[in-house]
Amino acid sequence: PEGNLSLSLQIQDKRIANPYELQAELGLTKWGEVAVFRGFQPDDWIFATEIGLLTKEPYLLSVGFINWSPHLNVDPQPFIEAGYYTEHHKVIAGALHAGYKNEAILGYAYDFNQTWRVQVDWMSGSENSSTIGFTCNITRDFQFNPALYVSNGPKHDLFGYIVFTYTFHLWGGKK
Repeated sequence: PEGNLSLSLQIQDKRIANPYELQAELGLTKWGEVAVFRGFQPDDWIFATEIGLLTKEPYLLSVGFINWSPHLNVDPQPFIEAGYYTEHHKVIAGALHAGYKNEAILGYAYDFNQTWRVQVDWMSGSENSSTIGFTCNITRDFQFNPALYVSNGPKHDLFGYIVFTYTFHLWGGKK
């Protein structure tokens, strides 16, 4: 949301991505946000952005790019994503262009209440994964999100992931 700065520590299996990352995500406007990831093994900076073309719930439509790493010469990966969000059910579908191919994205989340959410998602491609996890909002501003990645590859390897996030409300008030 506009005026929110979320700072995260992300710890994950090195087969998913950089095993230790810091992330800063800032809602610039009601419809735009930017993010930067700082990885340490290898030393890396990764950038992302999202622009909400339709932000009137329950319907959402956004475009942007992820995984841009000028430091490691990785091009931005543009995406488009549509969502349908109700009080408890959140559904998304979209597409991402990575390198030389297009990939599909599907996701579902169920909010039990303001504290607990369970979520599953899938991204096409043998190098990608399906995930299942949950989010726990310990306070209004502090949350953690563990997940299990299941590789789409032939062995369906399992990888662990956890992220801790604290959100600062810089402008626009709490919503």
